[in-house]
Amino acid sequence: MNTATIQTVTNNPANITEQFYADVIKGLHSTPKQLSSKYFYDAVGDKLFQDLMNCDEYYPTNCELEIFTEQTAEICQALMSNGDAFDLIELGAGDAMKSTYLLKYLLEQKADFHYLPIDISDNVINYLNMTLPVTLPGLQVTGLNGDYFDMLKKAASLSKRRKVVLFLGSNVGNMPVSDAEEFCKQLRNHLSSGDMLLVGIDLKKNPKTVLAAYNDKDGITKRFNLNLLDRINRELGADFNVAKFEHYPTYDPETGACKSYLISLDDQQVKIRGKETIGFAKDEYIYMEISQKYNVIQTNQMAAGAGFKPLNIFFDTKKWFIDAIWLAE
Repeated sequence: MNTATIQTVTNNPANITEQFYADVIKGLHSTPKQLSSKYFYDAVGDKLFQDLMNCDEYYPTNCELEIFTEQTAEICQALMSNGDAFDLIELGAGDAMKSTYLLKYLLEQKADFHYLPIDISDNVINYLNMTLPVTLPGLQVTGLNGDYFDMLKKAASLSKRRKVVLFLGSNVGNMPVSDAEEFCKQLRNHLSSGDMLLVGIDLKKNPKTVLAAYNDKDGITKRFNLNLLDRINRELGADFNVAKFEHYPTYDPETGACKSYLISLDDQQVKIRGKETIGFAKDEYIYMEISQKYNVIQTNQMAAGAGFKPLNIFFDTKKWFIDAIWLAE
């Protein structure tokens, strides 16, 4: 009977905490103030994001899930290429809900592959280590806990197999366009010619549809953003009064930029570790995240500019979302 092989590679937790602290201090001393969206995902943030994905207004998950459930074979056949052994690396794996459809199909096809989920959340990696052996017997798994590029270097050191990278959920949209372009270039630099990237990208659509997804009626997105302040309180000894901040989303249909802010409702001061004091003016904002939307032409241009060749595009039935396969040239 086949059994799953599990291994975890992690960064030092103390180093992660110190990096979190350094990034928070740098961001809150910036003009304008900002916090990195990668820190949304602690145990509480992971749960809130799961709730968000299940709410009526948040369409990206359902769109991409439809692609993965209805076009599984076509996607996997493209990824398997000529049938050689490969490492399937998922950046920001989360609960691996969508990628599980690919993993299951690849196992059924007896593909020679090794799954390496990468996530900054040790909670996520621990969850995958517990669940994947049960749900997918026979799967070889090496969980990588840390920043994307650090862990891609680690993955490259573990084997010389061809790399197939998954970057799903429109995570590439969590950066301004110029940063996304640079990210794709860096990603290409961590890959070899013949490696592949499967990237999920949210498309431009009716502005009301987009904005509702980031301002749901149940306030899940609001709690998701505010949880980062709670996390800073919990892990970095800060004294944010979360009730004195308000969630505010915007969407610009011209540029495709959907942004989230936290607005200070009073003049106030916040201490972090009892030594760093951050002042907020009434109505001052903290820039929290961007969810950038693209059209198909823009995605092809981004691929080419980063050194990839667009191979395949898979649409959902509404044509709101794509999963594109790019080949490293």
